[in-house]
Amino acid sequence: MKTFDCPKCGAPISYEPDALGGNVRCAYCQSQLALPEHGRPARIISQIDINVSPHITATATKWLWFLILVPIVIVVIVIGGVFGALAPLMRSAGVSKPSSTSPFGSKAGDPANSFAHEVLSFGSEGIGPGMMKDARSIAVDGQGRIYVGEYQGGRIQVFDASGKFITQWMVNPKMPLPAIAADRKGIVYVVQSGKITKFDGETGQPVGEIPYADGWGFEDVIVTADGGLLCSWYRNRDDIVAFDSRGNVTRTIRAAISTASGESELETRVAMDGLGNIYTLGVFNDAVFKFGPDGRFLNRFGSKGKEAGEFTAPDAIAVDGKGRIYVADFGTIKIFDSNGRYLDEIRAGGAVSGMVFNDNNELFVAARTKVTKFKVKD
Repeated sequence: MKTFDCPKCGAPISYEPDALGGNVRCAYCQSQLALPEHGRPARIISQIDINVSPHITATATKWLWFLILVPIVIVVIVIGGVFGALAPLMRSAGVSKPSSTSPFGSKAGDPANSFAHEVLSFGSEGIGPGMMKDARSIAVDGQGRIYVGEYQGGRIQVFDASGKFITQWMVNPKMPLPAIAADRKGIVYVVQSGKITKFDGETGQPVGEIPYADGWGFEDVIVTADGGLLCSWYRNRDDIVAFDSRGNVTRTIRAAISTASGESELETRVAMDGLGNIYTLGVFNDAVFKFGPDGRFLNRFGSKGKEAGEFTAPDAIAVDGKGRIYVADFGTIKIFDSNGRYLDEIRAGGAVSGMVFNDNNELFVAARTKVTKFKVKD
């Protein structure tokens, strides 16, 4: 199983390498796509236009609109008459209009629900300072500086706590950048080419690399509360690797998801709560797997589907200060308690690929061309 991003909407697309006809359909924008092959990226397949006489087409279109609009106008008139008659009765009965705000303060139409409300948003599509093309990773340091990594091009932008652009610096522009993390001292950890390199967050100068005896293969990294690192690693095996603050390996969970599920896993995201419990998102398993601080498998939750608590395209995971688990599932963020019970969701208004919490339990979300900060429910 392989994956690529839809060139129209950015949604992740999974496919078998020998897919019949070499074509797939995006489940989100319904575009017909030609699979990437021989170094050529995926592309949208144009529809075939039927050559019909313009006169015939225009005439048919007019009659079609006439047949569609007449019943609609009649229905609108009838509904308007009914509500006009009922309005005085409703006023006399004391029926009031619904509130325009949610119980947690989100205005109607905001890209959030009652579980969270938006407190900051910045960024727009572009390549200039403060603009973004494909932001998929995000980190926050102890001073509140926000680091946003672009998946392609190797650009990492730095913003202050209010979202004001400070500077930017570059890593390898030829390789994808799947993940970044930052510690409290402003050291940024960058996952690229399967390695984890440390950079000074202010200057972008490299300051070292995380050594690992089994070599390259890292996919994701987060900084833990004690200053260590938790990483996912894959090379014919899906491992979870923990380092202490000095860079020493403290625990390895070998074949973590594939052992627990009995199914192979090619892409893993990681998170950890304040008690040391490890949560791993199996992108190809469409599920979250919980391990104890000792590495023992405890629980699994989530599955493929479109119902509450199910996933269609999971891509990121984070844990808040209350121990609740957040899973980015394309345009929504699904929330679960520490035992995997579904709680609620946040409508993020874009394809979310990066999430991180700061010390104030505020959620930062990277969604391709913008960053949004949410205040979550206590």
